[in-house]
Amino acid sequence: MYKLRCFVIALGLSLASCGEKQVLVADEKNVDTHTYAHISKAKITHLSWDVEVDFDDKVIRGSAAYDFENHQSKEIYFDTSELAIDSVLLANGKPAVFELGALDAVKGRALKVKISPKDTHLVIYYKTAPEASALQWLDPIQTHDKKHPYLLTQGQAILTRSYIPIQDTPSIRITYDATVRVPKDLLALMSAINPKEKTADGVYHFKMPQPLPPYLIALAVGDLQYQAIDDRTGVYAEPTQLKDAAWELADMGKMLIAAENLYGAYPWGQYDVLILPPSFPFGGMENPRLTFATPTILVGDRSLTNLVAHELAHSWSGNLVTNATWNDFWLNEGFTVYFERRIMEALEGRDYADMITVIGYQDLKTDMQKLPEKLTALYIDLEGINPDDAFSDVPYDKGYLFLKMLEDRYGRSQFDTFIKKYFKENAFKTTNTEDFVVYLKENLTGGEDDFVQNWIYDTGWPKDLKIPTSKLFEQVEARFAADRNRFQNDKNRRETLPKWSTNEWLHYIRSIDVSVLTSEDLKWIDQQYHFTASKNSEIQCAWFEKAFRLQYKAVDANAKAFLVQVGRRKFIEPLYLALRQTNQLDFAREIYREARPNYHFLARQNLDVLLGTPGNLQ
Repeated sequence: MYKLRCFVIALGLSLASCGEKQVLVADEKNVDTHTYAHISKAKITHLSWDVEVDFDDKVIRGSAAYDFENHQSKEIYFDTSELAIDSVLLANGKPAVFELGALDAVKGRALKVKISPKDTHLVIYYKTAPEASALQWLDPIQTHDKKHPYLLTQGQAILTRSYIPIQDTPSIRITYDATVRVPKDLLALMSAINPKEKTADGVYHFKMPQPLPPYLIALAVGDLQYQAIDDRTGVYAEPTQLKDAAWELADMGKMLIAAENLYGAYPWGQYDVLILPPSFPFGGMENPRLTFATPTILVGDRSLTNLVAHELAHSWSGNLVTNATWNDFWLNEGFTVYFERRIMEALEGRDYADMITVIGYQDLKTDMQKLPEKLTALYIDLEGINPDDAFSDVPYDKGYLFLKMLEDRYGRSQFDTFIKKYFKENAFKTTNTEDFVVYLKENLTGGEDDFVQNWIYDTGWPKDLKIPTSKLFEQVEARFAADRNRFQNDKNRRETLPKWSTNEWLHYIRSIDVSVLTSEDLKWIDQQYHFTASKNSEIQCAWFEKAFRLQYKAVDANAKAFLVQVGRRKFIEPLYLALRQTNQLDFAREIYREARPNYHFLARQNLDVLLGTPGNLQ
């Protein structure tokens, strides 16, 4: 997943436990406190999913059939959240006795099914709730082309259980096949081997032959078309967006080759990207074979495609080698950020990679200042905490900085050999922080571990942190310093606009100190660079936040339109927070009343706390 800001934490909300302590995964090395599954007793290995997608009632109904390993157990446990379980049948067609446990605010309900010690197959018949947290149902007006409804899923971290009864833990891996029935004018796609065009009857069959953790099962349904980039990569999008999307992502094949040159053969066969409607709450989601991506990367200059490099890198770090629990999330994201930047360095050069590294460090500094101290360590005990509430830049960029420290300490060549071996020897497996530390000592450091405690387990900044720098950003800072002199002393002077990348413009805007400058200063900057009229989402978000904090009202109309259209949490949450913190809550609520129906469940649950529940918005 591409950079999810830790918003609930930033508001200073409590992270107290939401239920009784229940450690139900018995593998001592992979204790996942976010699941009800006793995988030491019975562990699923394959899912056959047969469902209908009902846009009228906003539900998915059908069956989930499982093959499972049975270690002489008389019961098997599944995770559920707001699912209506109709019946459970064993392999012989005999109904099984089942019961749903008490509701836990974080984990949902346990589904316990009675089995015999010899049973290895069962089928669960069920339907979802309209408000299922993993499902986002979009009306036509919420899509790009505004002609057909749309459905997308988001399983990470523990949301798959809201649309499939499953052992919802990254400590297991399963294969799956699926039959999905949708309205005949729509195309269904999954994190599997996908169709390239619509069927006449709206019935689609899928197969995922490689085992994956359940949070990576994904479904999207919409008016979609496909365009190949090359023989292994391509893009899906709504019809009027497809041409632009294919142009923007034309280098995907080059990214894939660059990744393989670094760390070995791509393990999933096909790599495609689905451009989602603007309400998608994240930058991207690394569903195998089919990355889900925000349309905010389509800016017409290919300057934001490092997001695709990030999701592609997940094909190795996260999808191939997976964190065993959400406590170990940094193993997914730290490796992926490091890999992403190596891909971009191979394609765009060291200066480009340095820029995105500095931006990542700036974001990390912001989060480190806001987070409770416990959440500034790489390894975090999240028992009783919803993993979605604890995600921040720490596992991403502190994880990256740890790996970059190892590269600097042992040399790039030796470190590359280590990572390539790590991916190869742990392919299609899960691992945790403890096991990784052991692997690190045995395969890279020769037993040296003086840095492990400080970097992985201690909170705050590591003692030997090397702060990243960028030569190109030094030039941006010089330009900003010169501009500051102009808008304070020579307001009528105009200079030729530099031909900068998005990252350089973003750094320029971030150089604006709202404790020093005024709204009049922003007016001069805006007249010079036209930031208010920008269509680049990164620039819009950074500029609107500065403008909100200095109450530069010229942005209000454009900022409102941006917030109503875009649902990416990285962009919308800082803007609403800026309005609240500058006593503009009425304006924030005015926007939110209109925008809220477009936002994903994960965005709404945070913003409802910040701005008031729907009933309080009137």
